[in-house]
Amino acid sequence: MSEAIQWMGTREACERLGVTLRTLYRFIDEGQLPAYKMGRVIRVQAGDIEDFIGRMRIEPGSLEHLYPEPKPRESRDAQEDMHEEVSGG
Repeated sequence: MSEAIQWMGTREACERLGVTLRTLYRFIDEGQLPAYKMGRVIRVQAGDIEDFIGRMRIEPGSLEHLYPEPKPRESRDAQEDMHEEVSGG
């Protein structure tokens, strides 16, 4: 016999994921998180929440675009000088 399914309501799922109800519904609607409608109630399986969390893990080295290397001081000064010349400043 299989283990009993542990169900979570949408509010409990939101708390576990740290997201709003709107975001949870978006995850469900986009197919990222399986959910089940039982009558008028939407439920998610606790195991699916844990799987979802695992899939959302950020791979090391994938965020470089969020913190680009600063430009060297000389090239910034040259760009500022060129901007002043163009704008007449």
